[in-house]
Amino acid sequence: MRQHRGRVLIGKLGLDGHDRGAKFIARSLREDGFEVIYTGIRLTPEEIVSMAIREDVDAIGLSLLSGVHNELIPEMLKALRQANAGDIPVIVGGIIPQEDIPHLRHEGICDVFTPGTPIQTVLNAFRKVAGEYHQKKRLT
Repeated sequence: MRQHRGRVLIGKLGLDGHDRGAKFIARSLREDGFEVIYTGIRLTPEEIVSMAIREDVDAIGLSLLSGVHNELIPEMLKALRQANAGDIPVIVGGIIPQEDIPHLRHEGICDVFTPGTPIQTVLNAFRKVAGEYHQKKRLT
C-alpha cells in the first residue's frame, strides 16, 4: 500500500491550452501516493486560489508554457496572500527561461522545473513542501 503523501492541486494559469505536462505530473503524483486535484485549463489566479482553499491542499503545482509566467505567477501569489493562504507552497513547471527563475523564487515560488527535469526530482520537491505544510497545518 502506498503512503498517503498529501493533497496537491495542479493548475494551468492563463490562456495556455497545452496540458500534457500538467497531466503527466498529476498522474506521477497520484502514482506516488498523493491525492491530486487537476483544475483543467485556462484558469485565473483567483480561480486556482479558490480551488486550493476549498480543497485544503498541501501544495499547488502550476504549469505554464505561454511565456506570461512573470505576470501570472506574481498575480497568483498576491491572490493567495489576499485570501490569507500565502503560506501554501507553490511549485512551477513549464517553459521558463533560466534567467527568469531567480525572479520567480524571489517572488515566493518554492521551486521551478523545466523540461527534462527527472520526475523523481519533481516528486521529491512536492514531498518536501507538502509534507512540511501538512505538518504545519496539524500544529496550528
